[in-house]
Amino acid sequence: MALSYEFSIGSVRAKETSLFTSADIDRLLACKDENELARLLSDKGYGDGKTVEEIIDSHTKAMWDYLKSVAPDFEIFNPFFYQNDVHNLKVVLKGTMANRDYGELILTPLTISVETLKEAVEKRKFSLLPDWLAKAADEAYETLAHTGDARMSDALVDKALMEKMISSAEGFSSQFLKTYFKTYVFYSNIKIALRSARTGTSMDYLLKALCDVDDFRKSSVISAALKGIDSLVDELSKYSEYGCGEAISEYKKSPSAFERFVDNRLIKTAKESCKRASEGAEPLLGYYLGCEAEKKVIHIIASGIRTKTDTDTIRERLREIYG
Repeated sequence: MALSYEFSIGSVRAKETSLFTSADIDRLLACKDENELARLLSDKGYGDGKTVEEIIDSHTKAMWDYLKSVAPDFEIFNPFFYQNDVHNLKVVLKGTMANRDYGELILTPLTISVETLKEAVEKRKFSLLPDWLAKAADEAYETLAHTGDARMSDALVDKALMEKMISSAEGFSSQFLKTYFKTYVFYSNIKIALRSARTGTSMDYLLKALCDVDDFRKSSVISAALKGIDSLVDELSKYSEYGCGEAISEYKKSPSAFERFVDNRLIKTAKESCKRASEGAEPLLGYYLGCEAEKKVIHIIASGIRTKTDTDTIRERLREIYG
């Protein structure tokens, strides 16, 4: 029998009750070492394993098994998987050229098999790849092989990824997906511009790296970035789109504060749209993003414990949760 969103929404609403609460976060922050953190996650039923990473991997597998079992249209998640596809292409491309093993670096889920990526790179037959990636992959190969410029090579396929995220989201009836990926691409552009302004770059690089998206003033950003970081920060501070002015205020505090603002902006978008939805795919998408937000929180806490960072500092770095 075909699955319905009515059934799926009822199921995922019950599943959401297992997501972290603020009280759960406080208990995680109180852990003295990674072993205690792993025990607490295991006791909560978060996943199986002896280490934090094993438990996270177990939880991730269980999450995808669950979503596959309840989603009427699993392809609704494809815009998120394209990121893994492009990561894997970069890994295969660089690993092949350097004659280096890359098996442990492959990410899943994916929409392009590793075997296809391997054949495309080794035979330089990029027509094997989907249309949205084939041309950019060939140009990335050419760039890396003849100039060794990994930054430009990455930028070419990253731009293809951003364009595909937007066009793919447009193909679904979910307004949330459209808003989410426009926000994601907008801030991906801002990150590229900030990094380029700090380290120095060319107009050619920025033109090839930055993706067109609603309300992104590409020419103004490029002009400001070429003048340096101070000029770009001044320019971006004037923008209200996607909360950009607020994001730059956080950037002035620290790049990590900016990253936190962006992550929080995205999860707030999910909470506003997906938690209120009573039909369609949004509740399933929200649950997935909620699980991803939890993983970030666990990683931040585990990293803080390893580096013996004080609890208040770790708390400042934490992202908002969906629960």
